[in-house]
Amino acid sequence: MSIDRAFNGSSFSADDLDLLELMLQQEGIERDEQQRIPRRDEQAPIPLSFAQERLWVLDQIEPDSYAYTIPVALRLSGRLNTSALQQSLTTIVERHEALRTMFELQSTAGEDQPVQVIVPPAEVPLPIVDLQALSGAERDSEVTRLASEEARRPFDLGRGPLFRATLLQLHPEGTRDEFVLLLSVHHIVFDGWSIMVFIRELATLYTALAGDRSGASETL
Repeated sequence: MSIDRAFNGSSFSADDLDLLELMLQQEGIERDEQQRIPRRDEQAPIPLSFAQERLWVLDQIEPDSYAYTIPVALRLSGRLNTSALQQSLTTIVERHEALRTMFELQSTAGEDQPVQVIVPPAEVPLPIVDLQALSGAERDSEVTRLASEEARRPFDLGRGPLFRATLLQLHPEGTRDEFVLLLSVHHIVFDGWSIMVFIRELATLYTALAGDRSGASETL
């Protein structure tokens, strides 16, 4: 089984970039190497953006709130390689530091300030909940309940991780393999636009790791 691309991405070839640079030169626009964003000092504390500060303050006021949890559910059909799926999720989290970030107070200039702390890559857990023994109506009800329950689980910004995944297995093997992948991410490291990027990367990685292109996916 593979996860079909949910969104059509685009990339620039070397020829595209050369053409773009030529067009910019014709308009009198030249690249200024001095205006490039400097590389971050790996040893320096990482401050929060204004949006992150707002969400961090709200979390301090109501630490067990799930108001800023972003839930995503993907329905997967076909033969599923769960090992490849878990490895794909792990690779995405390894690639994107935001998904490996937590937030803690550090003393800066004699004042405690919240900072971002990026933790080393680690395997993403993928617990599997087996719903195969349930009837159709019971199964649908349980999927809804579990999805709602997962979306209401709060995150601890000071401990992390701020990304979770759970796989629901719906049908007995050999009849019609069907799964629901539940994902939850805190809004302080993720937004609605990020969902498109995440699904596209998951589809690409899973297809490469699973080695086939059967099956499909859709966002619930």
